[in-house]
Amino acid sequence: MTGEPAPLELKDITSGYGDVAVIRRVGMTFAKGVITTIVGSNGAGKSTAIKVAAGLLRAWQGGIFVHGADITREGADRRLHRGIAYVPQGRIVVPEMSVRDNLMIGAHILGNNRTAIDAATERVLQLFPVLKPRLKQQADTMSGGEQQMLAVGRALMTSPEIIMLDEPSLGLSPKFVDVVFEKLLALRSEGLTIVMVEQKASHALSISDRGYVMHLGQVAIAGAAKDLLESDDVKRLFLGEIPESLKLSLSDA
Repeated sequence: MTGEPAPLELKDITSGYGDVAVIRRVGMTFAKGVITTIVGSNGAGKSTAIKVAAGLLRAWQGGIFVHGADITREGADRRLHRGIAYVPQGRIVVPEMSVRDNLMIGAHILGNNRTAIDAATERVLQLFPVLKPRLKQQADTMSGGEQQMLAVGRALMTSPEIIMLDEPSLGLSPKFVDVVFEKLLALRSEGLTIVMVEQKASHALSISDRGYVMHLGQVAIAGAAKDLLESDDVKRLFLGEIPESLKLSLSDA
């Protein structure tokens, strides 16, 4: 342990929509070069947590920190410049635009730095070579898996340090799920901090280092991904059965 602050940390976050709180006093720490997956049943607050981290939702209480710096009051655009990229649920691309133009949307924070833009583009095309011959192709003519690769690629064009993905496997064939998860492992090897919300809990945890299990807007269990995979208590959690004595029992794993 170096004692250095984590790339991203949520401390006692409460937030929601309108006047309805969805998450309450949520704390999560995301380390450098680590894949962390957040799992839980529908409505548990998984997506809300990472939207708050990305600046898409306001934190009502608590704090958000990047390398120890308090960014709680900063907007999404400022957080993007700090190296936090967010890939929304549902393979959201601009359908009538070309693959290249979709990538350039991500590159806007690089300004007119052509060298940086070219380097970012080359990195994305090396990671997702299927996109290279399709740069002039309209985005909505590609398969769902290819569109998801484009969505991740667009986020990578911002040269992020932290990338957060909301349900990256949603609607994809098993083949493309494997491809996307394989690419996340490659990004981890580059030292990126990766945060993933997933319904395919077993598959996602199998490629992850750490995990958080959410229930009713709170972190119920946290620990090493391999321990969560083997935990009967996590299975009970997905069924809505959580013994109080087991909450956070894996937090020191």
